[in-house]
Amino acid sequence: MAKIITTEELKKKIDEGGSFYLIDVLSENSFNARHIPGAKNVPDGHSPDFAERLAKITCTAKDAEIITYCASETCMASVHAAEALEKAGYTNVAHYKDGLAGWQNSGHKATF
Repeated sequence: MAKIITTEELKKKIDEGGSFYLIDVLSENSFNARHIPGAKNVPDGHSPDFAERLAKITCTAKDAEIITYCASETCMASVHAAEALEKAGYTNVAHYKDGLAGWQNSGHKATF
């Protein structure tokens, strides 16, 4: 199972400009309405071709750091996405469990 990353850890990574991929697995409409700064949208983490679609969008190596997130801690889409990536051979996957709601509830801004 993918490791879990906290709001504080994610904020630090974003602020430091580290080399990682932040993946929003919510719908394209949701992503266009608001998302965590720097995120890329690869919707539908449940679909069997999720890892393939991520590879096309990011062109990343299997050992690159990837962090998935969805709407909130009760949303399981990002958990499924992280599991799909690990099953596809990605070795450095994390799940931001608090999601977009947790990000905003912590006082951080979302990009529109």
